[in-house]
Amino acid sequence: MSKPASRSQEYLLVAMLALVLAAISLSYCYSHALLLLYGDAVAHLHIARRLFDSRRPGFRQLGTVWLPLPHLLILPFVNMAWWRNGLAGAWPSIACYIAAATGIYRLARFWLSPLMSLVAFAAFALSPGLLYFATTAMTEPLFLAEMIWAVVFLVAFRLHMAKGERAEAQRALIRMTLVLVAAIFTRYDGWVLAFLAWLFVVQVWFPLRRNREMTRAFIVMTTALAIAPLIWLVYNQYLSGDALDFLRGPYSAKAIDARTTRPGSPHYPGYHSMRVAAAYFFKSAKLGAGSGTAGDWIAWLAAAGCVVGGWIYRKKSVAPLLLLWLPLAFYAYCIAYGAVPIFLPIWWPFSWYNTRYGMELLPTLALFPVFLFALIPVKLARWRDAAAVCALALIVFNAYRTARATPLVLQEARANSATRIPFERALARTLVYMPPRVTLLMYTSQYVGALQRAGIPLKQTLNEGDFREWQAALLDPAGQADYVLATDGDAVAAAVKAHPQGLQEVSVICSTGQPCARLYVSPARAARSDLYTGR
Repeated sequence: MSKPASRSQEYLLVAMLALVLAAISLSYCYSHALLLLYGDAVAHLHIARRLFDSRRPGFRQLGTVWLPLPHLLILPFVNMAWWRNGLAGAWPSIACYIAAATGIYRLARFWLSPLMSLVAFAAFALSPGLLYFATTAMTEPLFLAEMIWAVVFLVAFRLHMAKGERAEAQRALIRMTLVLVAAIFTRYDGWVLAFLAWLFVVQVWFPLRRNREMTRAFIVMTTALAIAPLIWLVYNQYLSGDALDFLRGPYSAKAIDARTTRPGSPHYPGYHSMRVAAAYFFKSAKLGAGSGTAGDWIAWLAAAGCVVGGWIYRKKSVAPLLLLWLPLAFYAYCIAYGAVPIFLPIWWPFSWYNTRYGMELLPTLALFPVFLFALIPVKLARWRDAAAVCALALIVFNAYRTARATPLVLQEARANSATRIPFERALARTLVYMPPRVTLLMYTSQYVGALQRAGIPLKQTLNEGDFREWQAALLDPAGQADYVLATDGDAVAAAVKAHPQGLQEVSVICSTGQPCARLYVSPARAARSDLYTGR
């Protein structure tokens, strides 16, 4: 059997193993109602749903802050049933998890044996936090797959060029370009990843710039990577009047930070301090990789493996693996100067927030320690294999301990949903008794989970996603909507306070740790008595 066929079988077996792990995780998370704990997961499903289920469906519903690809991938699955139970987000994330885990194995196989590559696969695929995220609508599995495969194709490009295989190198370059364009439309760190990958390509292309075929491929790559972010800037300009609305608009991280920071109170840890910001990010990565001191050991092994692998395989195109360290610098900067904090339960302010960002370093912590096996001489191959088997056993044990202790990202999901979910359930129990096909005025960016749980189509609501109708409804709530749901502090509550004429309060919903919500009915519906009849 040929070598490519043998490698293909390896990759297929690894992908099947990842599928089994993902199926086990989905079975557990679905049966324990964990799919919708993250408010961001609910929001991603909401955006995908409103692309067709809204008063003005279309691409305008994508908004201007989150990049569009994750929502477009969820779109085919977000029917009413899967929207309500969260499965719409699980299917794309599982596919991305499988792709990412297979990519880690394939990346390791450029330099390492199948057994040692399996160790890297196990360290990545058995991460309890990643297995949980593979069942949700969060964007981490997608971006991890894109980052890993971008590096895979970049390494392949450089190896093919070193061997003089120009046709294969061009194919790898085009594939890498497609993956990087996807990354640009997934997360903003994808923009930096694309630029750095481009620099690696420039290093190889420049001495061969007179080669017409390579120059044509390089121009295609450069054009695609330049146009992709430009499309997003033009879209922001068209939709909001500001090309940088995602960066400085009312829903940007900086605007949210300005609204939530109390005057005179200390800012979040890492604010304007790259050193502290890097420490918080790196700690979140280590806590996600293993419980107790295991994460610290893994980090030290990764650092040592990076040095060892960089030296031993320095002539075998190992340099692109440095891109896997990108999240450390990117998120340190975002924390320090981008108003994107990370809170950890063991450090001030002793809470959970954005701990999932540390997951972006998981490929680094999974792959680099395996390069330490190269220190064992080739003539002691049996010792290498024995060490790899021991490493697999330790990885399984660490995954078991971390799962028993509850993964950091799941701790955050439970802590931050402890009051939100009971409140949304209470709202849903009230809203489900509204007569069918009525119009509800509601601010959906905050508690859309109530509509999700009640199974109320978004097109029955007047919300901030439909700007013209929204503005008209805020000026005349009773004249534009049959029912009005005002939550303390939101725009609808302010509108009801300014224009209370013709509104009758029919229900007040309060829950510990959450603001109170008030349901009003307009005069045209006030005479109806079926609000609580169970219809």
